[in-house]
Amino acid sequence: MKIYLQTYGCTANKADASLMKGILKENKHEIVNDIDKSEIIIVLKCTVNDTTEQKILSYLKKIKEKNKKIIVAGCMASVQQEKIKKILPDTVFLPPQYSHHINDIVEGKNVIFKEENKTSFTKHFDSITAPISISEGCMFSCSYCITSLARGKLKSFPTSEIKKDICLAVNRGCKEIQITSQDTSSYGFDIGKDLGVLLRSIVEIEGDYRIRVGMMNPYTCMKKIDSIISGYENDKIYKFLHLPVQSGDNLILEKMNRKYTVEEFENIINRFRDNFPNITVSTDIIVGFPSETDDQFHNTVTLLKKIKPDITNITRFSPRPYTAAKKMKNRISTEIMKQRSKILTEICYNISLEKNREHIGKKYDILITEKGKNNTFVGRSRNYKPVVIKDKVEIGEIIPVEIVDAKQNYLVGSII
Repeated sequence: MKIYLQTYGCTANKADASLMKGILKENKHEIVNDIDKSEIIIVLKCTVNDTTEQKILSYLKKIKEKNKKIIVAGCMASVQQEKIKKILPDTVFLPPQYSHHINDIVEGKNVIFKEENKTSFTKHFDSITAPISISEGCMFSCSYCITSLARGKLKSFPTSEIKKDICLAVNRGCKEIQITSQDTSSYGFDIGKDLGVLLRSIVEIEGDYRIRVGMMNPYTCMKKIDSIISGYENDKIYKFLHLPVQSGDNLILEKMNRKYTVEEFENIINRFRDNFPNITVSTDIIVGFPSETDDQFHNTVTLLKKIKPDITNITRFSPRPYTAAKKMKNRISTEIMKQRSKILTEICYNISLEKNREHIGKKYDILITEKGKNNTFVGRSRNYKPVVIKDKVEIGEIIPVEIVDAKQNYLVGSII
C-alpha cells in the first residue's frame, strides 16, 4: 500500500508518526510524500484548542474529495469522533494509545485495541531530529485540558527500551534527540524513577548527539527538581527549559487545577538559572481564562516582566469538550481576550528581543538541523537558541559561529 501521513501538533504526535512509519515500512508498505499518489491517507490530529480543531476539520473536508481510505489518529481520534464522522462517516479511528495497531488498521483487520509500550516497536526517522516518547498520558487533569482525556493516565516506559530507541536513532544518523511526553517531569512517578535518573542514564549512550527535554509541568518538576537539575548537567543535554506557567495569578492557577503557585514556578526558574545561567526559558500563557479579572491579568504581566522568559507561547482560552473549564461561568469576551493577547504579545516580543541581543558577540558551536529561508541554514546552540547562517554547510554538522545579530525569535551567526 502507498500511504500518505499528515502530522499536526506537538512532538508527541511526531513521535507517534515515527512509530507508525516504522511499523508500516516493516510490513512492506510505502510512505509517499504526494497525497495524490497514495491509496490511504493517515491524519495524526491535535485538538489542544479550538483554532487547531477548526484548521484540522477544514483539512478533512478538503481531503474527503480525494475519495481514498482515511485513517484519523492522534488526540482528536480519541475524544472527538462524532465531530469527525459528520465530515467523514466512513473514517477509521486510531486513538494515540494504540498507534502500534496501525498496520492492522491499514490492512483492514479486526482489531482489539491493547495498550503496549511504544518503545517496543520499530521507528522510522525522516531527518537528523528524532522525537522519542518516554511516557504516555498524564498524572492529573488540568481543568482546561482535553489532551489528558485523549491520552489517558500516566504510563512511563522502561528506561532500557527508551535507550534502545535512542540508540536506534543515533545509529541511523540522528543528531538531535527530542524526548517527549505530555509532561516529561512526571516520568517515572508510576514506576519508582524520575526524569533526572533517566537523563543520567541515556547520556551514557555513545555517539555525537544532543538531547532536548520536552515540556515539564511545574508541579512535577518541583517534586524532583534536584534530580532533574543533576540530569541537566551533562553537555549532551540542551540547556533549554519549557515550563508552562499558564497564569501569573494564584487564584487562576487554582481554578486551572495546576497544583503549584506562582512563587513555586519562580523558584524553579531561579534554581535552573542559578545552575545554568545561559539556559533558554520557554513558557506558555493562557489569556482570558474564565473569571480572569484585569488585576489577575496584570499579575501575569508582572510575572513575565520579572522572569523574562526567552520564549512565551500565548494562547487565548478556548473551552474544550468534556473539560471542567467548559462549564465555568464568567467567560471573558472575545474582545477583551484580543486586547489582553495584544498587550502580552508586545511585551513578550520586546523581552525576547532583549534576551536574544544579550548573545551578540558570543561564540557557539551550533548543530545544523535544517535548511532555512532564502538559502540559509538553521542550527541550534547548546542552549537551544536557533541560529541562522548564510554560509553553505551540511545538515548534521557542528559549526563554530559568532553571533552577529539578533531578531525576536532567532540569532544570526557567522562562521568563525
